[in-house]
Amino acid sequence: MNTIIGILNHLSAKNIVIRLYKYYIIDSIVIVKKEGFKALLVKRGWKVFAVVIGYYVIRDSILYVLIPLLVAQGIL
Repeated sequence: MNTIIGILNHLSAKNIVIRLYKYYIIDSIVIVKKEGFKALLVKRGWKVFAVVIGYYVIRDSILYVLIPLLVAQGIL
């Protein structure tokens, strides 16, 4: 685990996605493991649900709307 954190520290200066992953996702996982899911909802609030819902809306839009549309038009 320490080597992963060391690698993330090195890369976080260059990449904002890794910085986001390091500070938001890993911290959320640590909160769930130590204090439980209820504590995560108290600390992060509605943002947890917004991120999950946003992820699935974007993913499903690409899988079930965009790709079939491109295939039907002969682009893909």
